[in-house]
Amino acid sequence: MNQTPRAPAPLTTLGGRSVLFVMAADAEYGPHLRERFVPFMTGVGPVEAAVELTAALAELAARGQRPDLVVSLGSAGSRELEQTEVYQATSVAYRDMDASPLGFQKGVTPFLDLPDILPLPLRIPGIPEASLSTGANIVSGAAYVAIAADMVDMESYACLRACTRFGVPLVVLRGISDGKAELNHVDDWTEYLHVIDERLAAAVDRLGEALGEGLLPG
Repeated sequence: MNQTPRAPAPLTTLGGRSVLFVMAADAEYGPHLRERFVPFMTGVGPVEAAVELTAALAELAARGQRPDLVVSLGSAGSRELEQTEVYQATSVAYRDMDASPLGFQKGVTPFLDLPDILPLPLRIPGIPEASLSTGANIVSGAAYVAIAADMVDMESYACLRACTRFGVPLVVLRGISDGKAELNHVDDWTEYLHVIDERLAAAVDRLGEALGEGLLPG
């Protein structure tokens, strides 16, 4: 199957640094974010995020344009966190990986020297913090019981693995779009995305201030 070649991933200068903003779906890219940057859209899920972001970073590196920072942002689900609030992820886990029948801890990829939870060390002052779980499934209702993390998404772990491959730090910002009630339709996810758009934009502004003040060394 032939595919039309993608344009190079768009880079944004923020706080004097080169930033690649990464998102999964157009529905999350509202008018407030549109005023601030053009994102690289990966598509939904860990496979699409891993494939597309790896390819984008490889091309940028080949051009001598490797970004100083990748920022993954969009929506997330949570049964406990405040709906429509924006959180920065402090860690991310891969809930799909389960090789426990072979003696590996759940969440650990066999023969890869990584723990089941990977830290995200960068912090933006003034933005609440939460742990994150990534997987290919939509989490709803009772399914939250099996997840130890504060919030869930479908791309961030894949983004982190791609960034690690190219030595680029990652910041993850997520607005809580759902989780208090069962999901029955796509509208249950999109209902508050306009509020999250505005709050994510404010978080991006804070990120710009933090970068200008030395969030990243060197």
